[in-house]
Amino acid sequence: MSAMTPAEPPDETFVSFGEEAVAEGQRERQLTYGSYLRLEDLLDAQHLESDPPAHDELLFITVHQVYELWFQQLLHEVEAVRDALAAGEGRVWWARHLMNRVHVVERVLVQQVDVLETMTPQDFLEFRQRLAPASGFQSVQFRELEFLSGAKDPGYLKRFRGITAAERSRLDRRLAEPSLWDVFVGLVAARGLPVDDDATLTASLRTVAHDRGTHGEVWALAEALVLHDELAAAWRARHVVMVERMIGSRSGTGGSTGATYLRSRLDLKYYPLLWELRSAL
Repeated sequence: MSAMTPAEPPDETFVSFGEEAVAEGQRERQLTYGSYLRLEDLLDAQHLESDPPAHDELLFITVHQVYELWFQQLLHEVEAVRDALAAGEGRVWWARHLMNRVHVVERVLVQQVDVLETMTPQDFLEFRQRLAPASGFQSVQFRELEFLSGAKDPGYLKRFRGITAAERSRLDRRLAEPSLWDVFVGLVAARGLPVDDDATLTASLRTVAHDRGTHGEVWALAEALVLHDELAAAWRARHVVMVERMIGSRSGTGGSTGATYLRSRLDLKYYPLLWELRSAL
């Protein structure tokens, strides 16, 4: 029996499944790994402001751009969770699946602070003055995520500076549309439990908690919301410590009080009623 020589993989593929179909598609569109991921644009999106270039400014830009990509993904997932719950009982399983993904991404956000902390305060100060008046406070996607999760605060629209008309429109839309909390309350009501006010809703959630045989899906979703809230709080806490480590008590580049402002946000909860429920069980 003669030895068989392994066939060389076709040059035009970069995935290991469905090679024939992928190759055919690429012949029509000339799709490549780089063009599919828009790498030319992506890798040309890091432009340093420092002159001469500060070594760690590239790290600073990259980490924050990656945060914005993850915020985009979280908005995509949380919006899908909300829509699945609004669609009724048949999509609750999908909402629970996506919430698991949300939790994993949020853990990545917390851990990503470690990368930024490889930069020393001295290295950051080499280019920090170039950032003003830009500020993380201006992250529209982060604020969208808070609004969509349930922490709607119209006051932020008055404090935002430097955002575009399109960004303002997105924030207005998030304030007006149902939040994750709104559709969760709707799901409780759909189970025949009263939700007329906070006291009634709390009583209904106590019923859910003590009868998981009947209301197991609702309780699992309530716990998924609490974990979403907890991980958001963990990121805020990790972030403020990092800021204190980098700039101490200095004001933020956007004019905020810096770490003092960030510490004032540590008690924010998306779902205070679910936390208070622990005391009523």
